[in-house]
Amino acid sequence: VIIFCDFSTTTASKRLFAVLQDLLQFFVLFARVLLELLVILVQSFLPKKQKDISGEVVLITGTGHGIGRELALHYASWGCTVVCVDINEQNNLETVQQIKNLNRGAVHSFSCDVSKREQVLDLADRVLAEVGPVSVLVNNVGIMPTHPLPQQSAEEIKRVFDVNVFSQFWTIQAFLGQMKDLGRGHIVCLSSIAGLIGLSNLVPYCATKYALRGLMEALHEELREGPYKDLIKTTTIFPYMTNTGLCKNPKVKFPSLLGLLDPKEVARQIVVAHRADCLETTIPSTLLYINNWTRLLPSKCGIMLKDYIDSGVESDLI
Repeated sequence: VIIFCDFSTTTASKRLFAVLQDLLQFFVLFARVLLELLVILVQSFLPKKQKDISGEVVLITGTGHGIGRELALHYASWGCTVVCVDINEQNNLETVQQIKNLNRGAVHSFSCDVSKREQVLDLADRVLAEVGPVSVLVNNVGIMPTHPLPQQSAEEIKRVFDVNVFSQFWTIQAFLGQMKDLGRGHIVCLSSIAGLIGLSNLVPYCATKYALRGLMEALHEELREGPYKDLIKTTTIFPYMTNTGLCKNPKVKFPSLLGLLDPKEVARQIVVAHRADCLETTIPSTLLYINNWTRLLPSKCGIMLKDYIDSGVESDLI
């Protein structure tokens, strides 16, 4: 018995079937995207749901001054147990005393150079033993040398990466395990508007803040694809220039629209973003949309807009 089979026809049918499957998957994706856009549009007119954070153990780096201090005070006012971490022990103790004056959540002080991995691992052990597992990690610490790249020393460039980037790797590695043991957690990262827009006199600083966006986006993917996707959240914050002393020579063309931000207001908005499980946001929030839409335009258009706004920092060597 001889059986004849047209292999060319069979192959063509398989190819056609595969193409139809791909088209179907695309249309399903397109429909889901449209539905999600509709949901987001409706939600934009509704108040954002804010989760209760009272009782959370919140560890914040860089609490000796500025945004870190205001964050510590703000979280304490919500009834959180606040773990203040700073390399400057005296400033950190001042923050702790201010929190104690609120008579709200418990507060603890730890001195640590978070740019040193061994110190961070030791810190995690001490916090676990003395306070308990950390459920919220706020990576706030940062430094910002402000002068042209040729005048940045090798030591400065290395230090800004150690403090701004590697410290966040070390703290995430040290405390993520505690969150997994709890079965829940939240990691908040302070990047900067300089993590979305390149600025003069801030080349190494911008590089570190761009790196943090990549770090958090990739970390979110790892968590989303694993068993903790609905249990451990991430939030990345991109604040505009804030009046903390870090911006030594700010350049602002429109102070009524884009003046330096108040650290208290920045801290408040960070906690709002945390409580809303916001994945990423700028402060003010409009800057994220302006940046995203501008990136769709030809690069020269973006440069013209940047020149018109004309904000940034002058060299601190002048």
